[in-house]
Amino acid sequence: MSRRWVLHVDLDQFLAAVEVLRRPELAGRPVVVGGRGDPTERAVVSTASYEARENGIRSGMPLRVAARRCPGAVFLPLDLPAYEDASEQVMAVLRGWPDAVVQVLGWDEAFVGIRADDPQEVARGLQAAVLRETALHCSVGIGDTLVRAKTATDLGKPRGTAVLTRDTWLEVMGPRPTTALWGVGRRIASRLAGLGIATVAELAHADDEVLRAEFGPGNGPRLSELARGEGADRPDDTPWVARARGRETTYQEDLLTPEQVREALGGLAERVVADVGEEGRPVRRVHLKVRFAPFFTVHRSHVLAAPTTDPEVLAGEAFALYERLEDHRPVRLLGVRGEMVPPDDGS
Repeated sequence: MSRRWVLHVDLDQFLAAVEVLRRPELAGRPVVVGGRGDPTERAVVSTASYEARENGIRSGMPLRVAARRCPGAVFLPLDLPAYEDASEQVMAVLRGWPDAVVQVLGWDEAFVGIRADDPQEVARGLQAAVLRETALHCSVGIGDTLVRAKTATDLGKPRGTAVLTRDTWLEVMGPRPTTALWGVGRRIASRLAGLGIATVAELAHADDEVLRAEFGPGNGPRLSELARGEGADRPDDTPWVARARGRETTYQEDLLTPEQVREALGGLAERVVADVGEEGRPVRRVHLKVRFAPFFTVHRSHVLAAPTTDPEVLAGEAFALYERLEDHRPVRLLGVRGEMVPPDDGS
């Protein structure tokens, strides 16, 4: 009898690959996509081609740094509509697979639930179908849980497949650092190291009481569960409902006065309200993101007295959060996010 499997389909160097399809002469060259494509401006790398990554360029890196590392790289601006269109084409291919349950994670990745005797045969079939219909390559991780499938994907990159199951998980992942786990970044890894936990295996066998004391009653045990590769074993294709909508801007010249910050927050709030209007739900909490020069970022939030779609209220609350920081260093980035009331069904 066929067995239930989870496949994690991840498009390789997605944004750069879409750009190369539009400009075939760029194939094989280091391509960097980010901002307005101008490395003299303040912006970060969104995606780098594999050729660019060989020169040490990574997502999130300032474009100026990327240009220094690879002077011959081709820098291109973000083209969101083009990426959204390409993503929809790929997801349509996945949804068209017989009896597949598809959970979209973003532009360039999705979980696909299947029943199969040979999941690698299905993975290769999906890769071929995506390539045939979109000319894009993808890697596929195969597992018996979502965590194991997503983790396996990195083992098969680029353009390959890999399998992780309960029987092989700790053999493969156990010796690796905790940062090899999905969702464990340097900050969490540092806190784990303070507990004497450095590897996935050590976290998998850690005392849940110790983890609860450090990370809380819910997050602590979830970390050890993650280190064992456990969790949901089938994708959820329930349509995604936005919890919040946000906007942020990196300024080419620092904002130097509170008045400039207030004006900028007003513009961001207007854009957030326009986005929220598409959802039909008012904002109940305002989140502020501020990046001070040279590169120090803080986040603050506040629950509103009453839900609203008034941009002046959102801007006022965001500015009040900024003022409470009592930090007058130049501002290089601002972001405003509106967390909306839940939909009527509570989802």
